[in-house]
Amino acid sequence: MGMSGFYGPVDDEESTRTIHMALERGITLFDTADRYGLGKNEELVGRALAGRTDACVATKFGIVPGREPGTRDLDGSPEYVAAACEASLKRLGRDVIDLYYVHRIDPKVPIEETVGALGRLVQQGKVRFIGLSECSASTLRRAHATFPIAAVQSEYSLWCRDPEREVLPTCRELGVGFVAYGALGLGFFSGAFTKETDFFERDYRPGTPRFQGANFESNLELLRRYMAIAEGLGVAPSQLALAWVLAQGDSIVPLSGTKRRKHLSQNVEAGEITLRNEVQTQLSALFPMGAAKGDRYTPDGMRWLNG
Repeated sequence: MGMSGFYGPVDDEESTRTIHMALERGITLFDTADRYGLGKNEELVGRALAGRTDACVATKFGIVPGREPGTRDLDGSPEYVAAACEASLKRLGRDVIDLYYVHRIDPKVPIEETVGALGRLVQQGKVRFIGLSECSASTLRRAHATFPIAAVQSEYSLWCRDPEREVLPTCRELGVGFVAYGALGLGFFSGAFTKETDFFERDYRPGTPRFQGANFESNLELLRRYMAIAEGLGVAPSQLALAWVLAQGDSIVPLSGTKRRKHLSQNVEAGEITLRNEVQTQLSALFPMGAAKGDRYTPDGMRWLNG
């Protein structure tokens, strides 16, 4: 996502080199969406992975322009599912999408209809596996009963442990993989942002509640204690955050949305860190469920989370 906006300036050349370096380091899952850069990110990923059969490409659909300028809406209709898939295949330059997600659940359309349309894409050979993003446990059950769901993608990190309530247990019960986006807390756990002026121009994070005012100050106090733990272990703060997510189960795959090679190497090395039980307990105690102050998104974004 960050390679095509959201987190400040972008550099397609550096992004492409980062993707190539990821392949060299053994990374096989590349996650995008038709919403990122309004299709430009799919095109970037498609060019960077052209001819590579060892790459698993995941993309998403369902967020569409609203009726009023500058607004957004959701579309999970079977007709749109088919059209969106064709458009993504063209932008990616691929014959098949490895993992195709519903980006957000459209409340206007029964999930059975959306997933039924996705199942037909699998049967047609245009999609290998299907997934849901930010779904509830009950929606997952209904969807999985319609057509097998391979993965659920939701925000999950030390400061966003909500999936532990119902979604993660349901995934484990049904044999569904879990892909954790925001594993670094949208960069919070890098330690690079300690005041509101640290963010980039055209960075969307300062517009979200957790990075604002008293919420941000409260969260920074937790961060200072967290960084002391990382320093004591001799690891980078971002590595510790990824290592914690990895330690929560073999069925969980964290996404680290770096757009630069220098950060990629550090993130990859997090997979070699084994956290002792006492460290996991210490981190979980520092960041119990609900510890972070502020909602994850603006009110507009929060209403799209399938509760």
